[in-house]
Amino acid sequence: MKTINAIPQLGLGTAKRNGPEGVAAIEAAIEIGYRHLDTAQDYRSEAECGEAMRHSGLPREDFFVTTKVSTSNLGPGDVVPSLRRSAEELGIDVIDLALVHWPAKNGEYPLETYMPQMAEALSLGLVRQIGVSNFPIAYLERSEAIIGENLIANNQVEVHPFLQNRALVAHCRSRGIAVTCYMPIAGGRVASEPEICRIAEKHGATPEQVSLAYLMALDLIVIPSSADAGRLRANFGATGLTLDDDDMRAMAALDRGERLIVRDWGPVFD
Repeated sequence: MKTINAIPQLGLGTAKRNGPEGVAAIEAAIEIGYRHLDTAQDYRSEAECGEAMRHSGLPREDFFVTTKVSTSNLGPGDVVPSLRRSAEELGIDVIDLALVHWPAKNGEYPLETYMPQMAEALSLGLVRQIGVSNFPIAYLERSEAIIGENLIANNQVEVHPFLQNRALVAHCRSRGIAVTCYMPIAGGRVASEPEICRIAEKHGATPEQVSLAYLMALDLIVIPSSADAGRLRANFGATGLTLDDDDMRAMAALDRGERLIVRDWGPVFD
């Protein structure tokens, strides 16, 4: 599978994959072929990811694991211990990618408090790469000014056909920062978009596959989430779908700035 900044382009979102049912869903995804698992301290699915990986019988190096630091763990001296706990929950020695999940709530802590701690986790070898999530351009620029260039490997943000976030994506690309799209099928809304359905019918594909294939064709990383084995298999099949130029233009025209995830305490997005 193609990687961007060593991150597999298709991953599995594991929000709400909790308890035995969560483990079973992740195990089903691994059996299908998913190897990039995206979790977070706030998802409380780190232990489930670890259990599913162990049950698979596959070697640790076959997996790429992303987790995210909760806003509750961004205070002075809190980041590294929280990532040690995450590694313990996951049952792994090194986390492949650790992200700041959201900037601190209402600016409770400045970037100068927690971004150097992320860099410290990297220097300690606790994580292989560091990055951020839900960071607009201004926050990315300030973060690089604080910890230096070429350390931020990834920015995970909401991107889907109805919110293509072009200015932010272009900035990340110019800085060598991979972009991971969460909500890549817009919470299922792509299935009711006539133009996407038309393209799907043309290719004998699902609307979700069309959305994922479009984003991957733009060199973006996608992490769709599902507990249903059939949907997991269909989403994984997007890696084999190639859209033509007409399809790409039609998908590009669907951008309408429709943001689905909003936090009243979060940053002002581009």
